Amino acid sequence: MIPDVGKRRYQEVAESLKMEMIDQDLSVGTRLRTERQIAEDFDVARSVVREAIIMLEIEGLVSVRKGSGTYIARKPDQAEKSGVARTDIGPFELLQARQLLESNIAAFAATMVTKADIMRMQEALDMEIQAIEMGKSDYNGDELFHRLLAEATQNGVLVDMVSEMWRLRKGNQIWDGLHARIFDESYRQDWLDDHQKILTAVNRKDPGKARDAMWNHLENVRNTLLTLSDVEDPKFDGELFKAPKVVKITK
Repeated sequence: MIPDVGKRRYQEVAESLKMEMIDQDLSVGTRLRTERQIAEDFDVARSVVREAIIMLEIEGLVSVRKGSGTYIARKPDQAEKSGVARTDIGPFELLQARQLLESNIAAFAATMVTKADIMRMQEALDMEIQAIEMGKSDYNGDELFHRLLAEATQNGVLVDMVSEMWRLRKGNQIWDGLHARIFDESYRQDWLDDHQKILTAVNRKDPGKARDAMWNHLENVRNTLLTLSDVEDPKFDGELFKAPKVVKITK
């Protein structure tokens, strides 16, 4: 499949799946191939297929069944064959960009950070702790921590870049569709622990460990979201995760 300039990879996969539905005259209720099979057929990562399926869900063309797979809910018409390209950036594409950028920001921040920066970042972690303990679903402390880390570099361009990446996440229908599949929020405890490791490395002015800690954190985010949103996994059952246990952190 030849890449179409202006379209994202998940959009190309989604449109190819639409063409299959039309060209093969697949009926409503037909089960699509597994994510793994689709990924192999199009030579893309499963994360790209996940984003493509969510796009088709948003358009009402498919429905997912826990532990079973993806089924055609409505057949696209010819006008939808090529479709209008969405502007939403795929969650996993965005995470990859953040990983490349923010790991280096963390390393640079470790060489520039001040005591006041450390105190503000610790306050952001305290916000995260409070949100977890109170069962809040907001990520204000999370976002603040990443922005404050960028501010510790004393480079306004880097701050703007991090802020823009968070802006791209908000109001993103593909991202919202991904999170709609996730009921277990106990992962937030792990992400908070990751933030503490980043802060510790930055506080010790260790660029190498700060870079590795941020890289590993965003890799953990990616893997967690990919695993918990896999409705094809027979173990997937959102009903099991509606009341996650929160472990209180002691400092």
